[in-house]
Amino acid sequence: MEGSDRGVEKSRMTNFRMDEGRQPLSRKQPIPSSKINPYRMIIILRLAILGLFFHYRLLHPVRDAYGLWLTSVIFEIWFAVSWILDQFPKWYEKEGKPSELASIDVFVSTVDPMKEPPLITANTVLSILTVDYPVDKVACYVSDDGAAMLTFEALSETSEFARKWVPFCKKFNIEPRAPEWYFSQKIDYLTDKVHPTFVRERRAMKREYEEFKVRINGLVATAQKVPEDGWTMQDGTPWPGNCVRDHPGMIQVFLGHSGVCDENGNELPLLVYVSREKRPGFEHHKKAGAMNALIRVSAVLSNAPFLLNVDCDRYINNSKALREAMCFMMDPTSGKKVCCVQFSQRFDGIDRHDRYSNRNVVFFDINMKGLDGIQGPIYVGTGCVFRRQALYGYDAPVTKKPPCKTCICLPKWFFRLCCCFRKNKKTKQKKTAMKLKQREASKQIHVLENIEGESSETSQMKLEKKFGQSPVFIASTLLENGGIPRHSSPTLLLSEAIQVISCGYEDKTEWGKEVGWIYGSVTEDILTGFKMHCHGWRSVCCMPKQPALKGSAPINLSDRLHQVLRWALGSVEIFLSRHCPIWYGYGRGLKWLERFSYINSVVYPWTSIPLLISNYASLIFMAHFISIAATGIHEMQWGGVGIDDWWRNEQFWVIGGASSHHFALFQGLLKVLAGVSASFTVTSKAADDGEFSELFLFKWTSLLIPPTT
Repeated sequence: MEGSDRGVEKSRMTNFRMDEGRQPLSRKQPIPSSKINPYRMIIILRLAILGLFFHYRLLHPVRDAYGLWLTSVIFEIWFAVSWILDQFPKWYEKEGKPSELASIDVFVSTVDPMKEPPLITANTVLSILTVDYPVDKVACYVSDDGAAMLTFEALSETSEFARKWVPFCKKFNIEPRAPEWYFSQKIDYLTDKVHPTFVRERRAMKREYEEFKVRINGLVATAQKVPEDGWTMQDGTPWPGNCVRDHPGMIQVFLGHSGVCDENGNELPLLVYVSREKRPGFEHHKKAGAMNALIRVSAVLSNAPFLLNVDCDRYINNSKALREAMCFMMDPTSGKKVCCVQFSQRFDGIDRHDRYSNRNVVFFDINMKGLDGIQGPIYVGTGCVFRRQALYGYDAPVTKKPPCKTCICLPKWFFRLCCCFRKNKKTKQKKTAMKLKQREASKQIHVLENIEGESSETSQMKLEKKFGQSPVFIASTLLENGGIPRHSSPTLLLSEAIQVISCGYEDKTEWGKEVGWIYGSVTEDILTGFKMHCHGWRSVCCMPKQPALKGSAPINLSDRLHQVLRWALGSVEIFLSRHCPIWYGYGRGLKWLERFSYINSVVYPWTSIPLLISNYASLIFMAHFISIAATGIHEMQWGGVGIDDWWRNEQFWVIGGASSHHFALFQGLLKVLAGVSASFTVTSKAADDGEFSELFLFKWTSLLIPPTT
């Protein structure tokens, strides 16, 4: 009997959550009847008294001062009518407050500050801290996987400058909110700015930013000369990250949690520096491992139900970008099944002709749009908002399909007969239907439901095997809507956060296998998105009119080819692994057309072989070229892509196919079959030495041999 009552209560809670999830983002809240009904009774009583009053006034006119009496009666009637009209808005339910936006944790990843300039990283962080979103619902975590003191000091300077920059951005509602790109705009910055102090404050803020740049560049200049004894901090103690491959975990909270406020005394978003522990003999899994460390740290310190990851050179160009993503994530009908919202990538500093196809608009404006109609776009590694529960490896919630709609061409009496015929059948199957409804509705809507019916000890062991030994982190995974306990000790949370970024935390767990960013390829983004789609989730492509994010792209051909080589090598690794979409994930939630797109993403480097052979069969492939051109014309028409962008994409596909893809095949086979790993150079991000200063700079690389010969 107790188990039956628990099942009924569980069903009620499930239905409540489902009903709550179907509610719109903004809705009317009825006033409780215990409050509104007495008010209505008083209004009715007052109306009755008012009627009696006018009855007396009209039947007893003042004969000696008839004009004065008539005037006073007219005014009294006017006041009465005015009062009655004033009661109409108060008679019914009032407009309630809009549903609160969910919290978001933003991840910024960086490795080498000498190749990823701290000024660019600082601009990215500043654009995050100034987003148009409640400050108590935004947290920014910066992962320094190189344990560089330069990155730490630059972030400290950034947090100080943010105290002035954040209120300036929000006061004047400027766009974009990365200062380097805002002040470099060649537009009339006075457009739509009517505040009388704008020009003066803008000029002062520009001076502040120039001084900030001088301080950052001074830190970079100092970092060029590494002391023999290593770096020391301001208090004289050695910097813990002097040995990049052997150092403890480091966490520093710079802003937020009602600590440091802006210059107006307002709260600022949470800003946290994180450098995970590294020790010899432990595999660190590069960027994927750093992202998983951020998942755990953020779960302990803020535990937002949604995450946004960006590279250090991808600044938020649209301050409302997070709200754009929440429109999909919090959609009452389909939002529960959305695992991620992928923003299209847009770039600054690309030459007008885009010689090396850096914009990649063919992929984002054609391929991604097409996938959005199937099961969603592929995760491209940056600029993506995730649902935390999806990254934890859970299946998408199972929703009951709506009843089939009947054809309107049939007469209504036909459906009445059908309803009467099925009435008895429905009555007999009522109990069975209720059981099925409870079973379907309860599938992973809440994490706690996966472990009900088992002993708490067994459940705890399963969770520890999946997520690791941290009780605080495990407790956070059970909260579908995120958040941390109100009275949690900051000291306890920080010590727990240090534990979850230790180098041995992931041992004998499912991190990198079923949980978080998936290991096994240098293109961990493809694997991670593929696993989530296999769990039945769908993704969404978001392309707002004002680009959500912008970033820098490699300017010269050598850097571009190395970038394509890294992507192609990752595809080869996936093709030769057990996660290859050709044979992995059948019988699960991946749709067939979505599978084809993943197959295409891992087999394209192999086209380098026929691409090279095609040089000797030009006549045979001429007809094939014509068909490709015809296909491209149609794609350009419905994708809205210009012929110049399309041609640059095709042109660079040949260059990359004849070089980077070919090398990726060779290196991928060596790595998978012989265990020989290839070393990669982090793509250089251009600083402020000139917009196209490296466009025609020739950098020698072996990848240039095939296309130039």
